[in-house]
Amino acid sequence: MKQCSGGGEAVALRGRYVSLIPLDPAVHAERLYAVCHGPGHEDSWRFLRDGPFADVPAYRAHLEAFAGLEGVLPFVIMHNGSGDVVGKMSLMRYSPTHRSVEIGYVLFVPVLRNSRGGTEAIYLAARYAFEDLGCRRCEWRSDAANQASARAALRLGFQREGVLRQHMVVKARSRDTAVFSLLDAEWPARKAALDAWLEPSNFDAEGRQIAALKRSDASAPPSAQTLL
Repeated sequence: MKQCSGGGEAVALRGRYVSLIPLDPAVHAERLYAVCHGPGHEDSWRFLRDGPFADVPAYRAHLEAFAGLEGVLPFVIMHNGSGDVVGKMSLMRYSPTHRSVEIGYVLFVPVLRNSRGGTEAIYLAARYAFEDLGCRRCEWRSDAANQASARAALRLGFQREGVLRQHMVVKARSRDTAVFSLLDAEWPARKAALDAWLEPSNFDAEGRQIAALKRSDASAPPSAQTLL
């Protein structure tokens, strides 16, 4: 199994609807390329720092370079029912010293967005971060202009911490970066809420949710607030 230089080991994380499988560019690049390139997929790359890519070899080379970065555990997302590749994501910037990690490098194909599988994919990564890696802090960062990502972070239980202004230049555009976090003390309650939401009994025969997963509305955890 791949072990990132920070010490984490890439293992398969299996859920009820999807599984996170350690990404192997030699095995997965072609299948990933097929489901996230071409007509209808342009918007998938809008807020990402890379891509789209000209062909499979270029994409494979990119995935190989990314997988070799320090503190990175990359995954491909597999649909348990069909066996299809439906996206990718990573645990990145893993620091065993500070016991922190970021969920990032996320790309969901349309069928995974706003679905049980999409929610479960993030749940599996967060559970692994807190319960297996022993992290104190799990981060979520996104382009501040990406409102869908911000809504998803809050719904999943991450707290908004702030914005890094003019944080980077992405595709010739100045990007502000929104920062969200979920802490180990907050995880048990959020895990219980996610477990309840993901139960099959929470969905009707057409797959529609019965009880919504409530978003987190606090702007920052108490430890991040300053008393003046």
